[in-house]
Amino acid sequence: MQEIKSDKFEWIDFAQPDADAVLNLQKKYDLHPTVIEEFSTPTLRPKATEYETCMYLAIHIPLFNSDLKTTYPGEIDIVITKDALITAHDQDIWQLTDFFNELKNDEAKRLHYMKHSPAALLHHILEMLLESCFPKLDHISRKLDYIEEEIFAGHEKDMVFEISVVKRDILNFRRTLKPQKSVLESLVQKDFNFVPADLKPYFQELIGTNIRIWNSLESAKETIESLEETNNSLLSNKLNLTMKVLTIFSAVLLPLTVYSNILAMSAKIPFADNPYAFWIHLCIMFIIGTITVIIFKVKKWL
Repeated sequence: MQEIKSDKFEWIDFAQPDADAVLNLQKKYDLHPTVIEEFSTPTLRPKATEYETCMYLAIHIPLFNSDLKTTYPGEIDIVITKDALITAHDQDIWQLTDFFNELKNDEAKRLHYMKHSPAALLHHILEMLLESCFPKLDHISRKLDYIEEEIFAGHEKDMVFEISVVKRDILNFRRTLKPQKSVLESLVQKDFNFVPADLKPYFQELIGTNIRIWNSLESAKETIESLEETNNSLLSNKLNLTMKVLTIFSAVLLPLTVYSNILAMSAKIPFADNPYAFWIHLCIMFIIGTITVIIFKVKKWL
């Protein structure tokens, strides 16, 4: 547990909170038992609930797993009381940790961000977490550009896996981000005692930021689907060309095979006594093959 104190209130941050620390908080700030339960169990859906002595929020921030190359939701439990802002998270959320350390080590920033109320600091935290999504979107955009270049460079087979990875990343990003809008809207639309009315326009701006991120994700989703369709078309076209070549090759060899099988019969072979019989039959087979190719050309099958 770490904490930062100002003249107005304190910010307490938990990384993987244990039972003793949570119980101490309950005694110190008279937290509702439901809030204590939320701290100890994962919350699958974002929520904002107000109690007599505090307000509880559960939000999820998109985090990136570099090993699996995909986005996953990182849960942050937030409690607002009259004199404190409490944040708890099981995963290492570097954006929140860096922001906390900045305030802890920089007195000027601490005075700037903690000079009003816990709800005002909450706004800054949510703004920082949402803004941290844009570098991830830029990474996805660069990945889309790379995939597009590789597709038209003739590396369609290599891009099948890359497209699948990016599609999964975008899907998980969307699944994490979309429910957060309902929490932000509730902070604006509902009259919470722990969220002053003068802060509602600022939370309204966060909804706009959320919409901008969502629109970027929609654009990325449409782009990767179009690239996948293009990649599949190019792969299919290459496969069709390969099958066409193999089919023509087989068709050209078919009359030659029939001719050679006829010669293999036990009946008397034409030109058998001629010392140039092999070359004569080879020329005949060449003529047959040439005629077959000419027929294919006339029929426009080539």
